[in-house]
Formats: sequence, C-alpha cells, structure tokens
Amino acid sequence: MDKLLSGRSILIIEDEMLILMMIEDMLADLGCKSVSVASKIGQAITLIDGQVFDAAMVDLNLSGVESYPIADALVARDVPYFFSTGSSVANIKDGYRDQDVLKKPFTFEQLGNMLSRSLLRQTNVVKLRH
Repeated sequence: MDKLLSGRSILIIEDEMLILMMIEDMLADLGCKSVSVASKIGQAITLIDGQVFDAAMVDLNLSGVESYPIADALVARDVPYFFSTGSSVANIKDGYRDQDVLKKPFTFEQLGNMLSRSLLRQTNVVKLRH
C-alpha cells in the first residue's frame, strides 16, 4: 500500500476542519506527496480545473449541500474518487451508487485501503483502454 500511495497528489473535499486535519495527517503518514483541500463545491471545481490529482476523497454532504457536481467534475477529468459520509449510504443518488464509500468514522488502514483500491481501479481502467 505504501508504495502505491507514495508521492501521490490527493484532493480532499471535507467541510469539518478536525476531520480534514486528521485526514491530512493520515495521508502524510501514507506517503502522499501533495494534499489539496476544499470545503465548498466552487473551491473544489476550481482545484480540479487547475491541477492534476491522482485520486480524490469527496464528502457527500458539504454543509448541507450534496457534492455530486464535484464527482461529475472528477469523472470528466478521469480522476478516481470515493465518497466519505457519516450518513447512510442508502441516501446516495442513482448514478453514484456504484462508487466506493468510506463510512465515518474510519481508521488509518481503511483510508489507505480505499485510496489504494481507487488507484488500482484507475490503473486497470487505463490498461484496458490501451
């Protein structure tokens, strides 16, 4: 897992500051090179349009606003992502239900495994295209 995550650039969309700080620390411990953060849809879209990310973690609910536009922007850029939520996964809208979801609270290992799975899935998709 460490080799797969080493040197990666990760986008984190999260509106809870304490959770965000915890995630940043976890990603640094996992060897990620760069972590960019946003707490609002507009901020996230600006980052997605202006930078290259290896993967993203998207909180489903940003201060009461659903984050599906962020997911759409990531898909348009071929950036693998997964959702995070403290709510029920049954509330996920059609069209997004096949996406991986990391339930809060989560452990260091769960975060690392979810990121690794997203990156491996993207690698396999790229191999299938060629």
